[in-house]
Amino acid sequence: MLIEAEGIAVAIGGRPVLDGEFVHCEPGTMTALVGPSGSGKTTLLHCLGLLLPVDRGRVLIDGKDVTTCGSAARRRFWRDHAAFVLQDYGIMDDESVAFNVTMRSSPLGRRATGDGRRLAQVLEQTGLAGRQDEAASHLSGGEKQRLALARAIYKRAAVVFVDEPTASLDAANRMKVIDLFTEFAANGRTVIVSTHDFEMIEACGVRHEIGSGRISNPTRAQPGHQR
Repeated sequence: MLIEAEGIAVAIGGRPVLDGEFVHCEPGTMTALVGPSGSGKTTLLHCLGLLLPVDRGRVLIDGKDVTTCGSAARRRFWRDHAAFVLQDYGIMDDESVAFNVTMRSSPLGRRATGDGRRLAQVLEQTGLAGRQDEAASHLSGGEKQRLALARAIYKRAAVVFVDEPTASLDAANRMKVIDLFTEFAANGRTVIVSTHDFEMIEACGVRHEIGSGRISNPTRAQPGHQR
């Protein structure tokens, strides 16, 4: 799924946050949104994910202008195509790992439902095998990041919007999370990451510097990248 911004501008509380951003995020690629703290990385991510309206410019999905689409169209996009991995993980601590992945439960009781085989596969892929019945509150920060990604994989989301995925993670968990997002993009998905983590940026195929005022130049990650 191709996600683009054409000259978008956003002001929050009367203060300009973005001014003329052009971004081109292709399927099969991780795009890093980079810049210093306060530069508008998260704001741009939210605009691309239709979480935040823009004051000027256009947001396009697969070439279609969705800048002023209604709430029903946004909900369909979120439901059918998009997944979000945000800094607070978006995890429901009181629910099971399985429910947090499938987001479905039986009408009676709290038992998670859905495709059991696919659930087992994504938990294995994200290093959470055998933990489907545990409460999500038992997971560490790195495990919650992987759980949020497991939800995106299970959903087969075409595009995933990621905000500072490695913040507060130790080195081992940081590399696990980076590798999982890299694999997700390699499977043809569009991954858009707001980050200041150098290793996360290096793993991305394209880098967009906030405030550059132009379409980002492809800065392809080199094969055999050493971390």
